[in-house]
Amino acid sequence: MKRRQFLFTAASAPLLAQTAAPTPDLEWTDAKKLTVEGLGFRDVKSPYDRLPGRAEGVVPAPVWNLSRDSAGALVRFTAATTEIHARWTVTNKNLAGANITAIASSGLDLYAKTDAGKWRWLGMGQPKFPDTTAALVTGIPAAEREFMVYLPLRNGVTSLEFGVPKGSTIRPGPARATGSKPIVFYGTSITHGIGASRSGMTHVAMLGRTFNREVINLGFSGNGRMEPEVVKFVAELDPAVFVLDCLPNMNPQQVTERTVPGVKQLRAAHPRTPILLVEDRNMQTGFLVEARRKANDANHAALREAFAALQAEKIPEIYYLEGANLLGDDGEGTVDGSHPTDLGFTRQAAEFERVLRPVLK
Repeated sequence: MKRRQFLFTAASAPLLAQTAAPTPDLEWTDAKKLTVEGLGFRDVKSPYDRLPGRAEGVVPAPVWNLSRDSAGALVRFTAATTEIHARWTVTNKNLAGANITAIASSGLDLYAKTDAGKWRWLGMGQPKFPDTTAALVTGIPAAEREFMVYLPLRNGVTSLEFGVPKGSTIRPGPARATGSKPIVFYGTSITHGIGASRSGMTHVAMLGRTFNREVINLGFSGNGRMEPEVVKFVAELDPAVFVLDCLPNMNPQQVTERTVPGVKQLRAAHPRTPILLVEDRNMQTGFLVEARRKANDANHAALREAFAALQAEKIPEIYYLEGANLLGDDGEGTVDGSHPTDLGFTRQAAEFERVLRPVLK
């Protein structure tokens, strides 16, 4: 039987390779002219720092250095546009880590509000060092809607702009409901977001979307230890609730020595603001590694004793979240036994929501 031959001609080439669309003529807007959230202090050295400049030399040096990361910061805006571009500059040439992606550590994460009023993921910006210009999304209907962009978790940002095609509109996001105070999270690398695939996938970010509130992320990787010098700055904020989640970086002695004084330090500045104490998550190797299990148990016992002491003193509005279910019970919720994957953060967010919902009401 004669074989059929196929002839490749110039006329057929466009079916196999398409010409890239031309870059549109963009108008750029500084993010600071839109609605920036997640930053509790105005007197900062760099626009997306998480502690004020006066904290340098007061808090431990690692805390200060980590506070230059933009974790938890986000920008809300409304736009009528068919595409959204961004350009940003980061300070750290290490764009990723052993247990965090480059997109989460140094990139951008775009969400859009659906017609039903729910936040839904839409696009991301993959980073370069030090400057990146990238399309976050293209080819969307030009009808006006609200957008939200999360900043890098583990890198500093010195500048951020958003670009839309000429003739499109971009404006600050709508104001939050009157009296809607933020939730402040003070904690460790887990609060910081280590292990998430994108910056919108931390439990802190998820809870902001769930409760439709601003959230302030004061997670300091390896350095959430309730030092009074740090709590002093946490106490300057005026949230709906303080979440203290420092046990993964503490030992039982530190938990005993610092929890009650730390709570009293916050309570002196905020007589009635709820304070949630969070137990250490269970290390996922603890079912076989006895030392890990005992360390968790000892931390939990120390925090329970501190909570009981606060109750005995009738310190008001103190709440407690046990750590047993923060990551689930199947060992699948972490990257390395400690830091959550997106699955682990989702489980953790559900546990926090369960306890925070009645407190916020």
